[in-house]
Amino acid sequence: MDLNTYAFSQQPGFIETEMRKAFKQAVPLRTVVVYCYDPRAVNIPHAVAKAMPGEVYPGDIVWEQGKKVASTTTIFPVVVAGGRAVDALRSITVAQHLFGIENIVVVHHTYCGATSFTPEGLIKAFQSEQGVDISALYDRANIAIADYESSLKRDTRLLRESKGTPKHVNIYGYLFNIDTEALTLIVEDRAALGRHNPPVGPATRT
Repeated sequence: MDLNTYAFSQQPGFIETEMRKAFKQAVPLRTVVVYCYDPRAVNIPHAVAKAMPGEVYPGDIVWEQGKKVASTTTIFPVVVAGGRAVDALRSITVAQHLFGIENIVVVHHTYCGATSFTPEGLIKAFQSEQGVDISALYDRANIAIADYESSLKRDTRLLRESKGTPKHVNIYGYLFNIDTEALTLIVEDRAALGRHNPPVGPATRT
């Protein structure tokens, strides 16, 4: 099997700028949603779609000549441990390049496993169990979640200050209640309003 058959860049006549235009037309992406890989959090993109007017998730797959060529979704999920923004930085830059984005939503959830340990505890356990010192591998403030408000404020600030985040996007931080599936808006940083603005309007959306 020639695996290059399935790589766009290996096709005859490949032109990167034209391929980029084609991707932008294939998916009407507007919003990247960063959330936890806890299986109880699986409905977070659905909740965000309900909370943000005009969003579509999961949308429909568009077929053409027996191939899946596009989608009608406007939301791209980025699923990482604890929903921490640091793990989503490259995905956000790629999403902007291929599709263009308008919003980034970071969602942390109640009873998250990332609140059940400390950075020091994880580092010590890894040393003991794996025989490897990872103390310099990660910024300690990005490893666990000490409290939800500070973690969401840190993550949204990290995204805003990243060179790989487009400056025109709006950035939101929500807390998702695992039991009720309600979203509470904690941080609202609209590009048009300036950085790090407090939430505007109702704090809770379901």
